[in-house]
Amino acid sequence: MAQYGGRMAYVVFIAGLVVVLAGLAWFASWAKRRGHGSGVAGALAAYDEAYRTTAHQSHHELRQQADRKSESGSPDDL
Repeated sequence: MAQYGGRMAYVVFIAGLVVVLAGLAWFASWAKRRGHGSGVAGALAAYDEAYRTTAHQSHHELRQQADRKSESGSPDDL
């Protein structure tokens, strides 16, 4: 009976770990979609930089596009 309890503890631990990681992945995708929290965005950018370099590059391009101001017309055009 002692071996069964030990195996069950591992199964419960692994199941809990899977649930926590799935919850964190869901939260990350939710935060990205909604655009909540610059802290979360910064953490996800660091993750992207380390593991998904193309996503990190895209993140920086999108930030630069958002920061650009639209061109205003020349005063001569009036």
